[in-house]
Amino acid sequence: MSRRLDIEIPAGLDGRKIRSVLQTQLGLSAGLVTRLKHREGAVLLNGRPAKTLDTVHAGDRLSVEVGDAGGSAFAPVPARLSILWEDEDILILDKPADMAVHGRSDKGEPTVGSAVAAYLGTAAPFHPVNRLDRGTTGVMCAAKTGYMHERLRRLLHTEGLRREYLAITQGVPEPRSGVIDLPIGRRGEEKRFCVREDGAASLTRYETLAEGDGLALLRLRPETGRTHQIRVHLSHIGCPILGDRLYGRVSAEIARPALHSSRLTLVHPLTGVTVEAAAPLPEDMRAVLERHGLAQA
Repeated sequence: MSRRLDIEIPAGLDGRKIRSVLQTQLGLSAGLVTRLKHREGAVLLNGRPAKTLDTVHAGDRLSVEVGDAGGSAFAPVPARLSILWEDEDILILDKPADMAVHGRSDKGEPTVGSAVAAYLGTAAPFHPVNRLDRGTTGVMCAAKTGYMHERLRRLLHTEGLRREYLAITQGVPEPRSGVIDLPIGRRGEEKRFCVREDGAASLTRYETLAEGDGLALLRLRPETGRTHQIRVHLSHIGCPILGDRLYGRVSAEIARPALHSSRLTLVHPLTGVTVEAAAPLPEDMRAVLERHGLAQA
């Protein structure tokens, strides 16, 4: 997928090497700058092919191709795809519960990757920024190029990219709001994770929004991004997510873990503009709240 970035060299960068400008001003990784050497016409200085070690001067026009060289690794499978926000570099969507981010798209299984390939075309590689479990719904961000994926990855778990979730739990946490700061690691050879002393640092902030009939509606903000972090943390404090058979138990009320990525806020790496995207609570979680008379967030 083609994507060029252009910059006019200001007086303060006069005499710099192109490599330095690309890394400091446009945020290209050292690896990407190196790969550009092998892509004909990837770097243009005043409209002419240039090398990354060439010198720039004030007023010069520098243009660089940051699009991925390869296409999508996913076979396109038309599927419902609710777009919340989009520009040339970023795609933010509302993921449904019955769709994995990755999966057997070559066998026709609907996945977010295969749906994006059908939407953007197979020339657009799929770069998920915040991945959601198959059963988790809501806001998910993907980059349209490896370059933008790297820029957004650096923002994860900072004020530049904030994520917020809603969950219905079995049990009410005590205290009603606070921080779960417990390390997480793999549970033996299993695919499950657990709190363990030698695990990776993991921190989740939570707030109880409503409670009743032994259930609670929580707003959560993970400050780190461990696999199954929210599910593991809530289970450990005795408040597993409703319907989470892996870290709690099966529920007749909902066929999946009642976890929803409700909001994402990011500072766009190129424009500096704050982008906010929110996804409404899905019907299955809404029905549980209504059944128990819990106020919705």
